Amino acid sequence: MRTPWPRTTSPLELLQTAVQVARRPGGTAEELDPFTAALARQCPDLDLPDLEPLLDHAVRRCYDRGWQPADLVHVTGRRTSRRASRLLGSALRAEADRSRAADRAPREWVEQLVALPGPASGAAGWWAGTGVDAATGWRDVVRVLALLTDLPTLQVLLPGPAAWPQHRRAATSTLPTTGPVDEKVLGRVRGLLAKAERTEFVEEADALTAKAQELMSRYAIDHAVLAGQQVGGPGVGADVVARRLHLTDPFTGAKAALLHAVAAPNGCQVVLLRDLGVATVVGLPVDVVLAELLFTSLLLQATRALAGSASGTTTSTVYRRGFLLAYATRIGERLAEAGDRATAEAAAAHSRSVLPVLARREAAVADRVTELFPHVRRSRRRTVDPEGWWAGRRAADTADLGAPRTQLSRDG
Repeated sequence: MRTPWPRTTSPLELLQTAVQVARRPGGTAEELDPFTAALARQCPDLDLPDLEPLLDHAVRRCYDRGWQPADLVHVTGRRTSRRASRLLGSALRAEADRSRAADRAPREWVEQLVALPGPASGAAGWWAGTGVDAATGWRDVVRVLALLTDLPTLQVLLPGPAAWPQHRRAATSTLPTTGPVDEKVLGRVRGLLAKAERTEFVEEADALTAKAQELMSRYAIDHAVLAGQQVGGPGVGADVVARRLHLTDPFTGAKAALLHAVAAPNGCQVVLLRDLGVATVVGLPVDVVLAELLFTSLLLQATRALAGSASGTTTSTVYRRGFLLAYATRIGERLAEAGDRATAEAAAAHSRSVLPVLARREAAVADRVTELFPHVRRSRRRTVDPEGWWAGRRAADTADLGAPRTQLSRDG
């Protein structure tokens, strides 16, 4: 179908028509080329005055539909290109400066903004550093605007800009100033895991990882018991949170299986939005942090093990998927065993008061998942390569989970 040119050739109308072309199912780059070429002639520096308001409006509509900054950059890179994701990162940072997000947003939102790619200079500043011609830059702009317009509604996990205060009140602000885990503990754990991932010596990695897991597990258990024993407090489960993690291609489903294997023994549940490559982890704040740290470390180990096992005919897609799924399954079994040991040790240390606390936590997490995802269903696994499956299990048997004292499954 031919796309009619607008009656006028103003840059704004060219841009709006190009976005409509990009949104159309089956639209091609050839159909966009006349519009992006015309935009490049009229605005060779991507300095169209109407562009920033258009991007701001599209971004804020996404925020109103449950999206967060990191979600938007992730899905843009997944569905367009890394260069386009940097464009959006620049646009998000520029919008955040204009809306004073750093002074109004929740701490986790601000942390996402700080980590965004690209300069806080909007589209023109982004393009100046890309080295691509203006028509290519305009094509990225069009694709980003089209994508933002068509994104679905997500669950609201953090309050968006519409719910932020106009001004932060230093003395009475309800915005969190610290994370769910003591910063000293978290710093020690991150340091241990970083060293374990860098070292080339297996024994050293085992010791470092085991120490990190032991430290986090015991901290999480004590945190949960303390919350359950507070008289008049909200109790365990009152502060259940949900956090999105972003899974990259390939093998999103297999990576999600590994995340589930790590999260489940630690009192969390995982819901995967496969088309977006987004997994939502639901649990107590301490448990979610622990699950994310473990997942990141074990995914790195799984990737290295897969690279080491692949040779000859074992590099097929089916083999690699089977490897990762088997790795996740075996890791889940090992973590469940570690969880049983952790529960027994914690019960002995706390006169068995940990058991009802953990039961209340499990019920609270399940209720929150049902509230957020009332129509969730279990996914079915694809057929996998038997050789890859057994290779993955063997690799999982040697993954760094620590000594028998490691208490991975108990939580906070």
